[in-house]
Amino acid sequence: MAEDTFLTDEFLRQLINVGEVDILIGVPTHNNAKTIGPVIQTIQAGILKCFPRERAVIVNADGGSRDGTAEIVASASIDDVRHGSKLYALRTLHSISTHYGDNLELGTALRTIVAAGELLRAQVCVVISPESTTIEPDWVQRLAMPVYKDHFDLVTPIYRRHKFEGLLMRNLLYPMTRALYGFALREPYAPEFAISGRLSTDFLSADIWSDDLCRSGPEMCLTTRAFTGGFRVAQSFLGNRAQLEGGSTDVVAAIRRTAGVLFSVLERDFASWSSVSASQSVPTIGPAAEISTEPVNVDRARLKEIFSTGISELESVFRSILSPSTVGELQKIAALSNEDFRYPLELWAKTVYEFVASYHKSVISRDHIIQALAPLYRGRALSFLNENQDVSAEDLERSLECLCREFERLKPYLLQMWNGGK
Repeated sequence: MAEDTFLTDEFLRQLINVGEVDILIGVPTHNNAKTIGPVIQTIQAGILKCFPRERAVIVNADGGSRDGTAEIVASASIDDVRHGSKLYALRTLHSISTHYGDNLELGTALRTIVAAGELLRAQVCVVISPESTTIEPDWVQRLAMPVYKDHFDLVTPIYRRHKFEGLLMRNLLYPMTRALYGFALREPYAPEFAISGRLSTDFLSADIWSDDLCRSGPEMCLTTRAFTGGFRVAQSFLGNRAQLEGGSTDVVAAIRRTAGVLFSVLERDFASWSSVSASQSVPTIGPAAEISTEPVNVDRARLKEIFSTGISELESVFRSILSPSTVGELQKIAALSNEDFRYPLELWAKTVYEFVASYHKSVISRDHIIQALAPLYRGRALSFLNENQDVSAEDLERSLECLCREFERLKPYLLQMWNGGK
């Protein structure tokens, strides 16, 4: 039984009224009134369509919304979905909401959802982002079924992406987790996923909930825990996932809750990842990737400006973090024109690994190290855009594979620095 002292008495009463379930769908929210209604109705339709005989509950963990989000969830009627789709469940479909606090940390919301799943003895817990405006009813089945029927412990999504979307995932998170942990999981940091009751229990018992970084980016903690704990992982194709217009463009914040969390857990996981010598494929339901190549406008001059300014203004910081040869190479490419700009794969992998080693050694403030990575990532993003401007989807996949193999090839370089070399 999970430690439930952080759950409110009112929420516990709601859970008692629900009773045991087979499937729990969790939706963490904060001021999502514009999108939450259709998302909840689509989840309901997915349960009616794909799991009509199972006991199911939708749990909304709300971080103090002031726009009526929680009220929209509470008032969402399953009857509206039934009448529109002519689908019927053989069990009562519960939908409950709880206010977990005003700290807006996704880790607290996720902990609340997963604890509810354990208390209700759910066989599978699915988490859906309230901003998934392109969600389809089949998403519930595609995420939940591999856990519910095939006994996987973690199922992450594969999305249909434009070739210039998901640059942080493609250029850093995927190649790095693949090289270090040995699993070719496309979305190690995912807004939608499904986990088993076994992994839920392990995750709740993890000593991460007092860590500010892990509370801000719990998805990465969950994924790496599945990698190192002997759990079965898979990935399932969902399709399009729209980017919310006006969404956050705070690159530093994104790097903190992804790469920052990853850098942090590497110390805990050293015995596991340091012994991995090669990567392995992950069971995949549906296509392994779908990429669209329509023209898109990107402000390349801005990317170049941020990179070059960072190289100039943060030189002393970079000399604390990076080797002299890496700093010298970065200064050379900073002088290139926008059109000729290239941040070579080997140099990028070396840069990232030197950041990881310096983070481990705390050569300066760890948060300053994470912040200093942002302008360099902008440079790598610009290089990715230039390298793949006119390539096909197949060529883009080959390019991504080359980057992953470069991270794998240079893993001994990271281990050398980790253990004292520079």
